[in-house]
Amino acid sequence: MSRFLSSEFKGLEPYVPGEQPKTSGLIKLNTNENPYGPSPKVLEAIHQEQVSKLMLYPDPECGELIEAISEYYGIERDQVMVGNGSDEILAFCFMAFQNEKRKIWFPEPSYGFYKVYGDVFHAERNLVPLTEDLRVDPKKYKNLDGTIIIANPNAPTGIALNLQEIEDILKSNESNLVIIDEAYIDFGAKSCVPFLQKYDNLLVVQTFSKSRSLAGSRVGFAMGSREVIADLNAIKFSFNPYNLNRLSILAAAAAMRDDDYFQKTRQSIIRTRERFSQELKAIGFHVLPSSANFVFAESDRLSGQEYFTGLREKNILVRHFEKDPVSNFVRITIGRDEDMDLLLTATKELLERTAK
Repeated sequence: MSRFLSSEFKGLEPYVPGEQPKTSGLIKLNTNENPYGPSPKVLEAIHQEQVSKLMLYPDPECGELIEAISEYYGIERDQVMVGNGSDEILAFCFMAFQNEKRKIWFPEPSYGFYKVYGDVFHAERNLVPLTEDLRVDPKKYKNLDGTIIIANPNAPTGIALNLQEIEDILKSNESNLVIIDEAYIDFGAKSCVPFLQKYDNLLVVQTFSKSRSLAGSRVGFAMGSREVIADLNAIKFSFNPYNLNRLSILAAAAAMRDDDYFQKTRQSIIRTRERFSQELKAIGFHVLPSSANFVFAESDRLSGQEYFTGLREKNILVRHFEKDPVSNFVRITIGRDEDMDLLLTATKELLERTAK
């Protein structure tokens, strides 16, 4: 580090993204990307005429995209804001919504950026351990004294809370903002967007990266009360009013409006996940019940590190987290059926090798 870095950041542990390989021939199942390309309507929206306008600033209001989201979810336009990926919106939340005690509560383990943002924005991080079976325990989030953020389904486990559990958390925290990070909601869990009409202490954050196949466009969005959304927009316009580029706005609006393609691809991922999970269990793996586009699995014959390394040697990328209580697990993104079949074959070969 340089001698110019502020002392408050010298101990910062940055978020570590999953490997983005520079070589071809790898089966990439490590960063929860959608195996299917974006909607054909996205490609139609980004045509030569639009590319020729890149010398112009984008619409800072992101009006076309805001309209598409509000229409899809049946909420008002002023209940929606958009950001450069849901990560930017989450960062804005950590900036804006610390109470006087600067306390933020979230599960551990969960999405790694929560801890990083807590450090960057000097919040008092209150990490709530998962249960022994790696579930978020809703009882531990009642009557707290700070902002609450829960990934639902949780990452890296894929396990989701039900709507009644979320509503109980909302009811018991009337003085606290409850942020539900629904990055993986479209793969089997139920969104709490309908609660927005009942609870002004709810903020829902979603992304176009997973179920709408736009990870490379970096688009996320938040839905909440008009007042909370106004707060987020105040942060946005104080930080980067042009946070979405022209092509990303067009791409995301087109993706949101193509519901047929969205339903088709997400159902394909769900079907592949269920089949793959059953086949992984059949060869002796413990697989957590997933409502996401990935599974979290462990074996009593291979450590998590051994399984991760063995698959990497066979040109298959998955994700391994070294810290307990999940160090024996790997997270496997759901790809196309042929990708999962190749992973199953490689897994059987690794198990056979350990048996010798």
